[in-house]
Amino acid sequence: MGFKKTSDTIAISFGLSETAPTTFTQEEIALQLDVLNNEIFVVLAVDLDLSQPDAVAATDTLVAASLTTTSQTALQTLSNSNCITTAQKAIRAAGFVDGGVAFERKADSTYSGDIDYIALISTNNFFVQVQGSLGNTVTKGVAGRVWGYRARADASTYAALVQSEVLSA
Repeated sequence: MGFKKTSDTIAISFGLSETAPTTFTQEEIALQLDVLNNEIFVVLAVDLDLSQPDAVAATDTLVAASLTTTSQTALQTLSNSNCITTAQKAIRAAGFVDGGVAFERKADSTYSGDIDYIALISTNNFFVQVQGSLGNTVTKGVAGRVWGYRARADASTYAALVQSEVLSA
């Protein structure tokens, strides 16, 4: 690896609510990295806890969130290289006379291997996004926590990480 750990594990907590029902909302979380000394943030784990979607008879509802290394204009999926994790809760009720059936999905729901880290953040921040579907009548939100540590990258690693993160935005 082209970086050296410079801190103990840090937990960064956040919360974000939609500005209005079914409205894409994003928040920037500052890491306050020392960019002059090639400091990066090594992400070890992420937890996203979503609001419940509204249970509306005969209507599908959804709450979804994503966490990315760059600013976005819509919710992201893991097909975006800057997306670290996603989560969603859905209620499928179309065609039912009651509130339907609930489903939940998180990006880490199937991986069980042993890895050193899940992402590297080389710019000074990360972004969290949330949005509910059209069936929801009240605002929805996400609360979360990111665990990681600060590290100092060598010059070539740092340059490659910044270029990759910024150019793939």
